[in-house]
Amino acid sequence: MASIHESTTLKISAMAKKLAASGQDIIDMGVGEPDFDTPKHIVEAGCSSIKNGETRYAPTAGIPELRQAIAEKLCRENSLNLTADDVVVTPGAKMAVFAAIQALLSEGDECLLIGPSWVSYEPCVTFAGGRVAWGSVDSNFMPQNLSESINSRTKLIIVNSPSNPTGSVFDRRVLEEIRDLAVDHNLSVISDEIYEKIIYDHDHVSIGSMAGMADRTVTINGFSKAYAMTGWRLGYLAGPKEPMKWVIRLLSHSVSQATTFVQRAGLVAMKGPQDDVGNMVKEFQVRRDMLIAGLKDLGISCSVPGGAFYLFPDVSAMGGGDAFADRLLKEALIAATPGSAFGPGGADHIRLSYATSQSRIKQSLERIEKIVK
Repeated sequence: MASIHESTTLKISAMAKKLAASGQDIIDMGVGEPDFDTPKHIVEAGCSSIKNGETRYAPTAGIPELRQAIAEKLCRENSLNLTADDVVVTPGAKMAVFAAIQALLSEGDECLLIGPSWVSYEPCVTFAGGRVAWGSVDSNFMPQNLSESINSRTKLIIVNSPSNPTGSVFDRRVLEEIRDLAVDHNLSVISDEIYEKIIYDHDHVSIGSMAGMADRTVTINGFSKAYAMTGWRLGYLAGPKEPMKWVIRLLSHSVSQATTFVQRAGLVAMKGPQDDVGNMVKEFQVRRDMLIAGLKDLGISCSVPGGAFYLFPDVSAMGGGDAFADRLLKEALIAATPGSAFGPGGADHIRLSYATSQSRIKQSLERIEKIVK
């Protein structure tokens, strides 16, 4: 436990909330959380479930109706040949990631991360007794020369597309290259697709749908980002029977299950109208373009992300990610995440979340201008 560092993103978010509570006008661009309310029909479903007395234990793997709906979604939208028996519901996609990694890695195994990568992957690998190897990326955060990071101890690759923190989206060609490596080296793959629906001008492709990947891929998704349900804690994973068996065993001795009435809300989220999702994504795209243009005017370069709601600008000219994030908080009252939190490839960057209003983005650009000019 002592070797595991606190989540940098949650730490910065807590710091921003504390400063705001003290009366300071903090613009929080460090949190990975939609600033939209959970759609009303989803809230009403959760409330109705509570009122109907659905407050008792449910099966560890999830209520049958939700597992079936998830399986149908994965077949219909992701071309994954799965049944409800292959699906496990979890209290948040983060728990799905944790459980999948524990199920797939043994002591001394290595996991390949395509850096920069989400802050919690490496601690989850450490909990499993494994080690992380970092795969390099190009200037657009596309993987390159991944085979150079694979050795006899490598057992797992984690794919996150759209990516946190870079917003990069892997197209079919990139995923086919990863598929070939997984097949050639007999590796398992975790495909974290939590930002699947927050995507701009790209098609989402699930690597598990590719030839040779069905028996080696665990696909993870959830409700937090697409349906603005972060605090509800509801996620899921699906994949081969062997790792799913170990996942269920781990859940049964730890969290028991995802909250019963939250699962009912998730069922309605999945089967109900999707207009709120589309409207949220349109607004995110407007904010993305606004923030990129503003940073460019200030001389800060940034690749255009194809999904999620983050920018990962290069601030090496401002002293690097750690120094500039510190200046942003102290001098501009802007909470941002230093890129070093996402692995060795992120040190020259910061992560800015545009899950905040257009007016706050405008204010943040004005504050940044005072620093850089």
